[in-house]
Amino acid sequence: MTVISISLPDETIASLERIQEHLDISGRSEAVRASIRIAEAEMNDTEELFGDVEGVLVIVHSTHDDQWVGMMQHKYEKIIRTQLHSHLRNKKCLEVMILSSDSGMLESMMKEIYRIGKADYVKFVRSR
Repeated sequence: MTVISISLPDETIASLERIQEHLDISGRSEAVRASIRIAEAEMNDTEELFGDVEGVLVIVHSTHDDQWVGMMQHKYEKIIRTQLHSHLRNKKCLEVMILSSDSGMLESMMKEIYRIGKADYVKFVRSR
């Protein structure tokens, strides 16, 4: 097994400890491994999409003053059928978008959201 060293801010350490406690894991290393497995499963779900796709995209972010979501909505307006914006506690915002798209466009949108790195939570729920 390879050993790596990483620097994490205090809030990320707190999140890691919450994951560790929630999953009843004894060490931070195993919590990191579990988090990677969960992220990989989420990534695989997105990569397995093909053809035309419809569903709901949920985003929670804490950057109300930052216009990145609005820019994303304009860039991908052809695939957004309905959108809802709501203010949450702690100056966070909730975005809910009903999407209808080809899988390639959705994958591009999701990758861009992750690349921007300003979302606290991102989840696409595909209609079956």
